[in-house]
Amino acid sequence: MDLPGLIPKPGRCLLAMALGLWVACAAGAPSDAVERVQFQAPAGESGGSVTLQAWWYRPPAALAPATGKDTRPLPAVILLHGCGGMLNRRGQPAERMREYADLLNQQGWHALAVDSLTPRGEKELCTQRVGTRKINQNDRRRDALAALQWLAAQPGVDGQRLALLGWSHGGSAVLAASNLRHADVAAAKVLPRLSVAFYPGCGSDLRGGYRPAADTLMLVGKADDWTPAAPCQALAAPRGTPRDDIPGSREVRVVAYEGAYHGFDGTVPLRLRTDVPNGVYPGQGVHVGGHPVAREQSRKELLAALGKAFNR
Repeated sequence: MDLPGLIPKPGRCLLAMALGLWVACAAGAPSDAVERVQFQAPAGESGGSVTLQAWWYRPPAALAPATGKDTRPLPAVILLHGCGGMLNRRGQPAERMREYADLLNQQGWHALAVDSLTPRGEKELCTQRVGTRKINQNDRRRDALAALQWLAAQPGVDGQRLALLGWSHGGSAVLAASNLRHADVAAAKVLPRLSVAFYPGCGSDLRGGYRPAADTLMLVGKADDWTPAAPCQALAAPRGTPRDDIPGSREVRVVAYEGAYHGFDGTVPLRLRTDVPNGVYPGQGVHVGGHPVAREQSRKELLAALGKAFNR
Protein backbone atom coordinates (compact mmCIF):
# COMPACT_ATOMS: atom_id res chain seq x y z
CA MET A 1 0.00 0.00 0.00
CA ASP A 2 1.34 3.45 -0.86
CA LEU A 3 0.24 6.84 0.33
CA PRO A 4 -0.38 9.85 -1.94
CA GLY A 5 2.71 10.89 -3.82
CA LEU A 6 2.30 14.52 -2.72
CA ILE A 7 3.03 13.60 0.88
CA PRO A 8 6.79 13.45 1.72
CA LYS A 9 7.83 9.94 2.75
CA PRO A 10 8.68 10.82 6.40
CA GLY A 11 5.19 12.27 6.76
CA ARG A 12 3.54 9.22 5.25
CA CYS A 13 4.34 7.19 8.37
CA LEU A 14 2.59 9.72 10.59
CA LEU A 15 -0.42 9.90 8.28
CA ALA A 16 -0.62 6.13 8.08
CA MET A 17 -0.71 5.80 11.86
CA ALA A 18 -3.28 8.59 12.15
CA LEU A 19 -5.52 6.86 9.64
CA GLY A 20 -4.97 3.41 11.16
CA LEU A 21 -3.62 2.04 7.90
CA TRP A 22 -1.68 -1.22 7.73
CA VAL A 23 1.64 0.38 6.87
CA ALA A 24 4.73 0.09 9.04
CA CYS A 25 7.72 2.43 8.83
CA ALA A 26 10.67 0.65 10.39
CA ALA A 27 13.60 2.70 11.63
CA GLY A 28 16.13 3.29 8.89
CA ALA A 29 13.96 1.81 6.14
CA PRO A 30 12.11 3.69 3.39
CA SER A 31 8.36 3.75 4.10
CA ASP A 32 7.62 2.12 0.74
CA ALA A 33 9.94 -0.81 1.53
CA VAL A 34 8.09 -2.06 4.63
CA GLU A 35 4.44 -3.00 4.70
CA ARG A 36 2.49 -4.39 7.64
CA VAL A 37 0.17 -7.08 6.35
CA GLN A 38 -2.26 -9.63 7.73
CA PHE A 39 -3.49 -13.05 6.67
CA GLN A 40 -5.39 -15.98 8.11
CA ALA A 41 -3.94 -19.15 9.63
CA PRO A 42 -5.88 -22.18 10.93
CA ALA A 43 -6.53 -21.88 14.64
CA GLY A 44 -6.25 -25.59 15.32
CA GLU A 45 -8.25 -28.77 15.63
CA SER A 46 -11.27 -26.87 16.97
CA GLY A 47 -11.65 -25.08 13.64
CA GLY A 48 -11.73 -21.41 12.85
CA SER A 49 -8.74 -19.22 12.14
CA VAL A 50 -6.51 -16.57 13.64
CA THR A 51 -5.53 -13.32 11.93
CA LEU A 52 -1.75 -13.09 11.88
CA GLN A 53 0.23 -9.93 11.38
CA ALA A 54 3.54 -9.71 9.57
CA TRP A 55 6.02 -7.15 8.31
CA TRP A 56 6.89 -7.45 4.63
CA TYR A 57 10.32 -6.05 3.74
CA ARG A 58 10.78 -5.67 0.01
CA PRO A 59 14.20 -5.36 -1.66
CA PRO A 60 15.12 -2.33 -3.77
CA ALA A 61 14.67 -4.32 -6.99
CA ALA A 62 11.01 -4.90 -6.10
CA LEU A 63 10.42 -1.17 -5.68
CA ALA A 64 12.23 0.04 -8.79
CA PRO A 65 10.11 0.90 -11.86
CA ALA A 66 9.81 -2.04 -14.25
CA THR A 67 12.21 -1.73 -17.18
CA GLY A 68 11.27 -4.87 -19.06
CA LYS A 69 14.83 -6.15 -18.84
CA ASP A 70 14.31 -8.43 -15.87
CA THR A 71 10.76 -9.08 -14.70
CA ARG A 72 11.50 -12.40 -12.99
CA PRO A 73 9.81 -12.67 -9.56
CA LEU A 74 12.20 -12.53 -6.61
CA PRO A 75 12.90 -15.16 -3.93
CA ALA A 76 11.53 -14.65 -0.43
CA VAL A 77 12.41 -15.71 3.12
CA ILE A 78 9.94 -16.06 6.00
CA LEU A 79 11.35 -15.06 9.40
CA LEU A 80 10.04 -16.86 12.50
CA HIS A 81 10.85 -15.28 15.87
CA GLY A 82 11.90 -17.03 19.06
CA CYS A 83 10.07 -17.37 22.37
CA GLY A 84 10.79 -13.72 23.20
CA GLY A 85 8.32 -12.64 20.53
CA MET A 86 8.84 -10.49 17.45
CA LEU A 87 8.12 -7.02 18.79
CA ASN A 88 10.13 -4.69 20.98
CA ARG A 89 8.68 -2.49 23.71
CA ARG A 90 7.62 0.09 21.14
CA GLY A 91 5.53 -2.48 19.29
CA GLN A 92 7.92 -2.56 16.32
CA PRO A 93 9.87 -5.55 14.97
CA ALA A 94 12.83 -6.33 17.21
CA GLU A 95 16.39 -5.55 16.15
CA ARG A 96 17.15 -9.12 15.05
CA MET A 97 14.18 -9.14 12.67
CA ARG A 98 15.10 -5.77 11.16
CA GLU A 99 18.75 -6.71 10.90
CA TYR A 100 18.14 -9.97 9.05
CA ALA A 101 15.44 -8.44 6.84
CA ASP A 102 17.97 -5.81 5.76
CA LEU A 103 20.62 -8.48 5.16
CA LEU A 104 18.22 -10.45 2.95
CA ASN A 105 17.00 -7.34 1.12
CA GLN A 106 20.61 -6.50 0.28
CA GLN A 107 20.79 -9.81 -1.61
CA GLY A 108 17.68 -8.88 -3.61
CA TRP A 109 15.31 -11.13 -1.66
CA HIS A 110 11.97 -10.41 0.01
CA ALA A 111 11.65 -10.96 3.78
CA LEU A 112 8.41 -11.56 5.68
CA ALA A 113 8.62 -11.42 9.49
CA VAL A 114 5.62 -13.18 11.06
CA ASP A 115 4.29 -12.41 14.55
CA SER A 116 2.74 -15.52 16.11
CA LEU A 117 2.31 -14.20 19.67
CA THR A 118 0.62 -10.78 19.66
CA PRO A 119 -2.46 -11.93 17.67
CA ARG A 120 -2.94 -14.63 20.33
CA GLY A 121 -2.59 -12.26 23.27
CA GLU A 122 0.94 -13.24 24.31
CA LYS A 123 4.13 -11.15 24.54
CA GLU A 124 6.68 -13.88 25.25
CA LEU A 125 6.96 -17.58 26.04
CA CYS A 126 10.51 -17.85 27.38
CA THR A 127 9.56 -17.62 31.06
CA GLN A 128 6.73 -20.14 30.70
CA ARG A 129 7.39 -23.81 31.32
CA VAL A 130 7.16 -26.07 28.30
CA GLY A 131 3.85 -27.90 28.54
CA THR A 132 2.03 -24.94 30.08
CA ARG A 133 2.35 -22.61 27.09
CA LYS A 134 -0.84 -21.68 25.27
CA ILE A 135 1.09 -21.38 22.00
CA ASN A 136 2.92 -24.49 20.87
CA GLN A 137 4.69 -25.86 17.81
CA ASN A 138 1.40 -26.93 16.23
CA ASP A 139 0.40 -23.26 16.14
CA ARG A 140 3.78 -22.15 14.85
CA ARG A 141 3.75 -24.83 12.14
CA ARG A 142 0.34 -23.73 10.91
CA ASP A 143 1.48 -20.11 10.93
CA ALA A 144 4.53 -20.92 8.82
CA LEU A 145 2.49 -22.89 6.30
CA ALA A 146 -0.05 -20.05 6.03
CA ALA A 147 2.76 -17.55 5.52
CA LEU A 148 4.25 -19.66 2.74
CA GLN A 149 0.90 -19.83 0.97
CA TRP A 150 0.23 -16.10 1.37
CA LEU A 151 3.68 -15.05 0.23
CA ALA A 152 3.65 -17.32 -2.81
CA ALA A 153 0.49 -15.58 -4.04
CA GLN A 154 1.98 -12.07 -3.93
CA PRO A 155 2.95 -10.31 -7.17
CA GLY A 156 6.69 -10.11 -7.63
CA VAL A 157 7.39 -13.09 -5.35
CA ASP A 158 8.66 -16.36 -6.80
CA GLY A 159 6.55 -19.05 -5.12
CA GLN A 160 9.05 -21.68 -6.25
CA ARG A 161 11.91 -20.00 -4.41
CA LEU A 162 10.84 -19.63 -0.79
CA ALA A 163 12.75 -20.35 2.40
CA LEU A 164 12.01 -20.58 6.12
CA LEU A 165 14.36 -18.98 8.65
CA GLY A 166 13.81 -19.16 12.39
CA TRP A 167 15.50 -18.76 15.77
CA SER A 168 15.10 -20.96 18.86
CA HIS A 169 11.34 -21.55 19.24
CA GLY A 170 11.00 -20.24 15.69
CA GLY A 171 13.81 -22.56 14.60
CA SER A 172 11.82 -25.49 15.95
CA ALA A 173 8.85 -24.13 13.99
CA VAL A 174 10.98 -24.21 10.83
CA LEU A 175 11.70 -27.90 11.38
CA ALA A 176 8.04 -28.67 12.17
CA ALA A 177 6.76 -26.77 9.12
CA SER A 178 9.01 -28.75 6.79
CA ASN A 179 8.55 -32.18 8.39
CA LEU A 180 6.49 -34.36 6.06
CA ARG A 181 5.44 -36.59 8.95
CA HIS A 182 2.89 -33.91 9.82
CA ALA A 183 -0.24 -34.38 7.71
CA ASP A 184 -0.71 -30.67 7.03
CA VAL A 185 2.87 -30.35 5.78
CA ALA A 186 2.49 -33.37 3.52
CA ALA A 187 -0.72 -31.89 2.10
CA ALA A 188 0.60 -28.33 1.69
CA LYS A 189 0.56 -26.86 -1.81
CA VAL A 190 3.46 -24.54 -1.03
CA LEU A 191 6.63 -25.74 0.70
CA PRO A 192 10.03 -24.11 1.18
CA ARG A 193 13.02 -24.84 -1.00
CA LEU A 194 15.29 -24.40 2.03
CA SER A 195 14.82 -24.48 5.81
CA VAL A 196 17.31 -22.75 8.11
CA ALA A 197 17.10 -22.96 11.90
CA PHE A 198 19.31 -21.11 14.38
CA TYR A 199 19.71 -23.07 17.64
CA PRO A 200 16.33 -24.89 17.44
CA GLY A 201 14.99 -27.37 19.94
CA CYS A 202 15.29 -30.66 18.04
CA GLY A 203 14.02 -33.12 20.64
CA SER A 204 10.41 -33.25 19.42
CA ASP A 205 11.32 -34.09 15.82
CA LEU A 206 13.95 -36.56 17.00
CA ARG A 207 11.37 -38.41 19.10
CA GLY A 208 8.43 -38.17 16.69
CA GLY A 209 10.27 -38.88 13.45
CA TYR A 210 11.64 -36.51 10.88
CA ARG A 211 11.25 -36.51 7.09
CA PRO A 212 12.33 -33.15 5.69
CA ALA A 213 10.49 -31.62 2.76
CA ALA A 214 13.42 -29.34 1.95
CA ASP A 215 17.17 -29.13 2.31
CA THR A 216 17.80 -28.09 5.90
CA LEU A 217 20.59 -26.19 7.64
CA MET A 218 20.83 -26.00 11.42
CA LEU A 219 23.23 -23.51 13.02
CA VAL A 220 23.88 -24.36 16.67
CA GLY A 221 26.21 -23.56 19.55
CA LYS A 222 28.20 -26.35 21.15
CA ALA A 223 27.96 -24.65 24.55
CA ASP A 224 24.20 -24.03 24.31
CA ASP A 225 22.52 -25.01 27.60
CA TRP A 226 19.02 -23.95 26.52
CA THR A 227 18.51 -25.85 23.26
CA PRO A 228 21.52 -28.18 23.12
CA ALA A 229 23.32 -29.09 19.92
CA ALA A 230 23.36 -32.87 20.41
CA PRO A 231 19.70 -33.62 19.47
CA CYS A 232 20.08 -31.56 16.28
CA GLN A 233 23.26 -33.40 15.39
CA ALA A 234 21.45 -36.70 15.98
CA LEU A 235 18.56 -35.51 13.80
CA ALA A 236 20.91 -34.87 10.90
CA ALA A 237 23.24 -37.84 11.39
CA PRO A 238 21.26 -40.49 9.44
CA ARG A 239 20.74 -38.18 6.48
CA GLY A 240 23.56 -35.88 5.46
CA THR A 241 24.02 -35.55 1.70
CA PRO A 242 21.01 -36.52 -0.46
CA ARG A 243 21.19 -39.97 -2.00
CA ASP A 244 20.37 -40.52 -5.67
CA ASP A 245 18.84 -43.90 -4.89
CA ILE A 246 16.24 -42.34 -2.55
CA PRO A 247 13.62 -40.25 -4.38
CA GLY A 248 12.98 -36.93 -2.67
CA SER A 249 16.02 -37.29 -0.42
CA ARG A 250 17.03 -33.98 1.18
CA GLU A 251 20.28 -32.69 2.62
CA VAL A 252 20.21 -32.07 6.37
CA ARG A 253 23.29 -30.34 7.70
CA VAL A 254 24.35 -29.05 11.11
CA VAL A 255 27.08 -26.48 11.72
CA ALA A 256 28.07 -26.31 15.39
CA TYR A 257 30.19 -23.46 16.74
CA GLU A 258 32.74 -24.04 19.49
CA GLY A 259 32.18 -21.98 22.63
CA ALA A 260 28.92 -20.50 21.34
CA TYR A 261 25.80 -20.25 23.50
CA HIS A 262 22.14 -19.57 22.70
CA GLY A 263 21.72 -16.35 20.74
CA PHE A 264 25.28 -16.45 19.43
CA ASP A 265 24.33 -14.46 16.31
CA GLY A 266 23.43 -11.41 18.41
CA THR A 267 25.61 -8.71 19.93
CA VAL A 268 24.39 -8.76 23.55
CA PRO A 269 27.13 -9.83 26.02
CA LEU A 270 26.81 -13.31 27.47
CA ARG A 271 24.60 -13.47 30.57
CA LEU A 272 22.76 -15.99 32.71
CA ARG A 273 18.97 -15.82 32.44
CA THR A 274 17.58 -17.18 35.69
CA ASP A 275 14.00 -16.38 34.63
CA VAL A 276 13.95 -19.22 32.10
CA PRO A 277 12.61 -22.42 33.72
CA ASN A 278 13.51 -24.69 30.82
CA GLY A 279 16.83 -25.75 29.38
CA VAL A 280 19.40 -28.47 29.97
CA TYR A 281 19.42 -27.82 33.73
CA PRO A 282 15.84 -26.82 34.66
CA GLY A 283 15.72 -24.27 37.44
CA GLN A 284 19.36 -23.23 37.05
CA GLY A 285 18.84 -20.79 34.22
CA VAL A 286 20.36 -20.64 30.74
CA HIS A 287 23.18 -18.66 29.15
CA VAL A 288 22.40 -16.28 26.30
CA GLY A 289 24.73 -14.01 24.39
CA GLY A 290 26.58 -13.15 21.24
CA HIS A 291 29.72 -14.81 19.92
CA PRO A 292 31.45 -12.62 17.30
CA VAL A 293 33.10 -15.46 15.39
CA ALA A 294 29.96 -17.62 15.32
CA ARG A 295 27.88 -14.57 14.37
CA GLU A 296 30.03 -13.82 11.34
CA GLN A 297 30.47 -17.41 10.21
CA SER A 298 26.79 -18.29 10.62
CA ARG A 299 25.75 -15.38 8.41
CA LYS A 300 28.11 -16.57 5.71
CA GLU A 301 26.64 -20.08 6.01
CA LEU A 302 23.12 -18.68 5.82
CA LEU A 303 23.72 -16.57 2.74
CA ALA A 304 25.63 -19.33 0.98
CA ALA A 305 22.83 -21.84 1.60
CA LEU A 306 20.14 -19.40 0.45
CA GLY A 307 22.13 -18.42 -2.61
CA LYS A 308 22.56 -22.06 -3.58
CA ALA A 309 18.88 -22.83 -3.05
CA PHE A 310 17.57 -19.81 -4.94
CA ASN A 311 19.92 -20.08 -7.89
CA ARG A 312 19.49 -23.75 -8.72
